[in-house]
Formats: sequence, C-alpha cells, structure tokens
Amino acid sequence: MFHVKHDSACYDVLVVGGGHAGTEAAAASARRGARTALLTFDRNMIGAMSCNPAIGGIGKGHLVREVDALDGLIGLACDAAAIHYRMLNRSKGPAVWGPRAQVDRHCYAQAISRLLDEFETLTIVEASVDALVIEQGRVAGVELSDGTVLRSRSVVLATGTFLGAQMFRGVERTTGGRIGERSATRLGAQLRGLGLPISRLKTGTPPRLDGRSIDWSRLARQPSDAQAWTMSPLGRRERTQMACAITRTTQQTHDVIRGGMATSPLATGGIGGPGPRYCPSIEDKVSRFGDRDGHQVFLEPEGLKSHLVYPNGLSTSLSSKTQTAFLRTVPGLERVEVAVLGYAVEYDYVDPRALDHRLALETLPGLYCAGQINGTTGYEEAAAQGLVAGANAAANACELEPISVTRDQAYIGVMIDDLVLQGASEPYRMLTARAEHRLHLRSDNAATRLTDFGARTGLIGAKRTDWWANRQEALAQADLTGVGAQDVVDEVASNRKYAPYVARLEAERRSMQNSDGVLLASDTSWRSIAGLSHEMVERLSAARPRTMGEARRIRGVTPAALAAILVTAKRRRG
Repeated sequence: MFHVKHDSACYDVLVVGGGHAGTEAAAASARRGARTALLTFDRNMIGAMSCNPAIGGIGKGHLVREVDALDGLIGLACDAAAIHYRMLNRSKGPAVWGPRAQVDRHCYAQAISRLLDEFETLTIVEASVDALVIEQGRVAGVELSDGTVLRSRSVVLATGTFLGAQMFRGVERTTGGRIGERSATRLGAQLRGLGLPISRLKTGTPPRLDGRSIDWSRLARQPSDAQAWTMSPLGRRERTQMACAITRTTQQTHDVIRGGMATSPLATGGIGGPGPRYCPSIEDKVSRFGDRDGHQVFLEPEGLKSHLVYPNGLSTSLSSKTQTAFLRTVPGLERVEVAVLGYAVEYDYVDPRALDHRLALETLPGLYCAGQINGTTGYEEAAAQGLVAGANAAANACELEPISVTRDQAYIGVMIDDLVLQGASEPYRMLTARAEHRLHLRSDNAATRLTDFGARTGLIGAKRTDWWANRQEALAQADLTGVGAQDVVDEVASNRKYAPYVARLEAERRSMQNSDGVLLASDTSWRSIAGLSHEMVERLSAARPRTMGEARRIRGVTPAALAAILVTAKRRRG
C-alpha cells in the first residue's frame, strides 16, 4: 500500500471515511481484487475509536466473529490491542454468549493501519471529500476540497457521524463530528440536494477521566477472564491484561444532574434527533428512571500507557460545570480530574430503506453506504456493513457476483434485512433478540457458517484458507471421536445440544408463512412473552394486534419477535 495526497487518479472503488465501516469496506474491496482508495481527513486517525475503548459484547460480539470469519480486520486488530477480555452472558447458553474485549486505543489504530498496509491494491488518500461526481445518473467518482477529481466506478460512503455534524455540550454548539475534527458539510448539503431521504440522529460520549485522580481502593475490581480465548481464531493475546473497576451513581449525583438539565441541549431542544435507546445518556437515565437510586458505572482504562479512563455508563451533553460536579458525587471519583469533557453529536443519516441488500443506493447506481450513515450505532455494526458494502462495490466495479448475507446465515444478514426493510427511527444496535435463528447463529460457530461462503466470493486470503482447512478436519474428528482442542469439542457439543431446537425453529419458520390468520388474545401481556425486547413490547402494546397478520404488519416488529408471539399464541390456544 502507498500513500498519496491530492493526486488525480482512477480507481475501481473509492471509500470515503477511515473509521470502522470505511476500513472494512476498503479491505473487503481490495481482497476481491479491486483497485481501491481509502479517503480520510487525517491518515493518523484511521481506525480511531470515537467512543468506548471496547469491541464486542452481546450481539455485537457475534458481528465481530462473523466479520472475522469473512477475513475482516476488526477481530485481529482487537486481539492485537486487547487489555481486558470478558465473555458476557457466560452463565447462559452459548447461543447468547457475548465476547467482548477492551483495547488500547493507540494499539488498535496501529493494528488497523498495519493490516491495511498488507493490501497492494489499496491506496490511502489524505483529503477532504466535498462532493460526489455524478455522470449520466450514476456515480463516477468524488471531488476533493482542492478541486481534484478522483474517478471510480463505485463509491462507498462511510462518513460516520461527520455528515452535517454538530457537537453539543450544555449551551455550547460547534461544528464537527468528533473533538478536534471538522464536519463533512458540503457533501451533506449535496446529498440533501439530490433528494435523498435524510434525517438526523444523535449520539454521545462520556467525559474522559484522569485515572491518577481516582480512588481505586474504594472500588470493586473486575479482572480479565482467566480463560485464554481470543476474538479471532487467528489472533493471540499480545498485551498485558488490566482490571476494570465498578462504581455507581448516587442520589446526590441525580440531584446535580437534575439541577443542570435547564442548559442541556436535550431539554432546550438544541438536539432534535433521537439518540440510541440501548445506550442512553446519564441525563436520559435520570429522567426516564427517576425511581432508581443509582446506575452502574464501569471505569475502563483506555490503554497501557495512558492515564485516561472511560466511565462507561456516563455519556452526557451537560455543561462543563455540571459534568465535573456530578462526577465528584460518584464513589471513588470525589477528587476526579476531567481530562476531556463529554459531548453529544447530531448528524445526518440516509434512511436505509433507500438501500437494497447490497447496501447500494437504488436511485444512484454505483453508490454504497455503510455504518452510521445508515442509522446504526457501534463499531461492530459499522464494520459488518463496511465489509458487505465494500465487497459489493468491488463486485459492481469489477463485474463480480454481488454478495448477500441472509437472516438465517448470520447476524450480519439480520441487521441488513432489518435496516433495508424497516428503516431506523433511532440508532440501530445489534441485539440477540433481533435474530429468530439465534440458537444457530452462535459466536462460536461463525467460521462454520460463513468461511466457505467467503471463500466462494473471493473474500478469504491464503492464511485463513489454510486455517479453515485444518479447522474442518478438527471438527470432523471431534464429531466422530469426541476428542480435540477445547474450543472445537465445545462447538460440536453445542451443535448437538441445539440441533432439535434449530430443527423446530426451522419448521416454525415455514409454518409462519401460513400463520397470518392465527388469533391473538385481546388480553395478551406482551411483557410476559420471553424473548421480546422493550422496543418490541412498546410497539405491540401501542398497536394491539388481533392476529398474527396484523402483528406482522406493525412497522419495526422483527421476525424474531413474531416467532416468539406465534409460539405463545399456539401454546395458549392448544
């Protein structure tokens, strides 16, 4: 890979944005053989983690494993930088285990850059993209801020929170998608001018704390998992492992927050776009759950050589004064010094219902979108979309077969299907409850589900091909004899354990197509149905469907929720 700056050139694929969606898109495009350029404001910010210094979690960990199974970057970079591993939900069945790792921010970005350097057909262009070049109704490249035109047959927009972005902290308002970085204002204006269905969403980040000012002796410690698992089977633990700490907000904390709400952009109407339901700000929590006496806070180190600590659970856009005041009411933080204040970002996104399952914009051939521009939240969701968009952009440019991942194949397919069919009225987050096939879509069998598919579509390199051949032999041996490496035996055992349930779910899926006439009791308690998220309960309670057909037509009700409703209805009826 080589680095050019403002150099006119022609490529097969241009990728705009160097975040998690953009880097995966560029790598996937290059893996399929396309001459690819990755365009970014700042070469040094490629792979930067804007918010949480962690990868994975419940649902999100499944996406990481799936991207890795398709030879993506995120899992390998995570293992190269991880300083704390934790398998969430381990007390439950392996179908809902959530592999999660905290990483050293600096090491993670270095790892992404190092992985990108391996692609000979990938170029990094350090520039600001001002506009798309459109010829005869299709995308033909991009125009840079200095007037340079880069031509291509496909363009992937992976602009994150930078499109028309504004940042908020109390009454302060600045233009930009991340602290110290500008907004993609002209590009956003062009997309609006093209008549694309664009709306606004909001996200936020907590303040960063100086760990030297925290009283760690007062706090409960959470060590890294002793079990030596990794996010990628081709990765290894390279870094010293660190412990986190746990604390809680107090009633005094909530009082200080309520006292500062008058200047909050959420209260004053400065921010109009909805924020992420499953990752609310601390002021949202205090407003919505006023009866609680505290909310848990995880204090997560940001790196081996950094004093910064990320207080997970304290995302905020309150004023500078209020942030410092409420932080010092939290046990262990009484003398804390704030290194970087929290803030909220409001940005443009394209209604993903304008896309097809390739993540291509149907009204503007050659244009693909990935990540937060599609209304999602999270590194993992962005990475998964980036891989699909980049692979399909290369297909368009190089006359290859497009790829499409289905709901029964992967969480990637669940997410894309949800987005393009249902849209995103709030930032979309991957949850295991969204997948009706979750007993089959486990984090431990991602390679079994996807690596052959990746090989057929030209996404798998030589190193992973060799690993996969050995893995298949090991799985066959373990299935026959019950003997093998600990993780291989576990996958075979899980397959056998879930086989009857998977078969039953498949039969239920087939029967659901003929289930629209099934009556639903008028006194159905949606909250009592196992597997329904809070979001699904709210939608169903508001609509009060009388039949499965009516439930199916409620906007935003997922196939996973419909499967759970149908099982309950049949049990009650019979």
